[in-house]
Amino acid sequence: MAVPRRVIVPLIVACALFMQNLDSTALATALPAIAKSLGETPLRLHLAITSFMLSLAAFLPVSGWVADKFGARTIFRLAIVIFTLASIACGLAPSFEMLLLARVIQGAGGALMVPVGRLILVRSVPKSELISAMALMGMPALIGPIIGPVLAGLIITVASWRWIFWFNVPMGILGIILVSIFIEDVREPDVKPFDWPGFVLSSFGLCGTLFGLDALTTHNTVEMVPLGALIAGVICMVLYVLHARRVDNPILDLALLKYPTFRISVTGGSFFRFGVGAVPFLLPLMMQQAFGYTPLESGMITFVSAAGSFGMRTLSKSVLRKWGFRQVLIWNTLISSFFMAMCGLFTPDSSRAFMMAIIFCGGVFRSLQFTALNTIGFAEVSSPLMSQATSFSQMAQRLALSFGVAISAFVLHWVGGDAQPLPVQAFSTAFIVIGVLSGLSFVSFFSLAPDAGEEIAGRNQVRSRRFER
Repeated sequence: MAVPRRVIVPLIVACALFMQNLDSTALATALPAIAKSLGETPLRLHLAITSFMLSLAAFLPVSGWVADKFGARTIFRLAIVIFTLASIACGLAPSFEMLLLARVIQGAGGALMVPVGRLILVRSVPKSELISAMALMGMPALIGPIIGPVLAGLIITVASWRWIFWFNVPMGILGIILVSIFIEDVREPDVKPFDWPGFVLSSFGLCGTLFGLDALTTHNTVEMVPLGALIAGVICMVLYVLHARRVDNPILDLALLKYPTFRISVTGGSFFRFGVGAVPFLLPLMMQQAFGYTPLESGMITFVSAAGSFGMRTLSKSVLRKWGFRQVLIWNTLISSFFMAMCGLFTPDSSRAFMMAIIFCGGVFRSLQFTALNTIGFAEVSSPLMSQATSFSQMAQRLALSFGVAISAFVLHWVGGDAQPLPVQAFSTAFIVIGVLSGLSFVSFFSLAPDAGEEIAGRNQVRSRRFER
């Protein structure tokens, strides 16, 4: 019996998400070991995470256009090839600088891989089945975060951190084969000319701003290069806004923000993702630096976050159908942020059962928030605008995750200074700060209409059945 497209497409796209999520979570656990191997401090190694996200932010705007121009299948397959080859280069990196360069190339592949994969999904599946397809896509992808911390701990214990990156190779080969066989070459028949000035302005603006903020907040003195990058980035961002208003085909279409559901998913979702980006960075570092755990011990605790997320994926549609997007986003934001801040209560004397319970519950509610945010943003977007909306949404998500890592690194540096290892108080403060910042996103969800996303959630079908009775 042939597998339905609503099943096979999400599972294939999940191969790409699996690689990226496995890589990210394993890297967070391995940061202290990588820092020791390359002669750097673990706190400075956060650049291995933010450099990847900076590259994502720079190249994400082009993903929708190249998918429409050259075909989603072609670009998706090419992106997996780039990501896989860059993973090999990361594992071979002889220095901190070469690792960062390889991570930038890996980010360029990821910038095309994940959003184009999502674009294939949203164009291949009816809106009424989108929640189920998103959840199905996310379930295999969540296996990466589940096994990532444990796998990283095992690899560091028995071999070298370099194998963390090389583990992507067989998954990349499998993804290329499946894409070639099962994915249709979805493309738009009428593709507008590429916005090269917009690409340059947006890329330099986003990267300059984030790099400048990150570098300035993790140094004790104001340095000219980061300050210049920050000023240039802000200027480029302002110029891009002016440019986007004058052209018909901006690379990041700010007109998408006129759709309330898309605008709220981007603005509120970005604040929430500050914490989401920070937690996977802070937890392994705290357990290894402040608590003295081994990488394997750390991984055996932190993996439960993804396990909780995995379980919630099967329930997301039922929860959204019963309560609706507005209620879920408002209350779930507060609950999720509470569990982020609760990680600040951990001490070296805390029982592992207590820490795992907090981390698990946080994963459960964050998963529900991801599903709600990732689907409500497309509720009002028409098919011709899907590629633009996907690129815009993914760019905003990656920038928010990057800012989350940068903010948490700043708090650690601000409270802990140059102390090695970093004190527990620095981590406690960082968790409270990112919990509060994430919690502030609930304000934006109040402006959602009570019936927002009802077709996607299936609530109109539920009402129809009740009326018939």
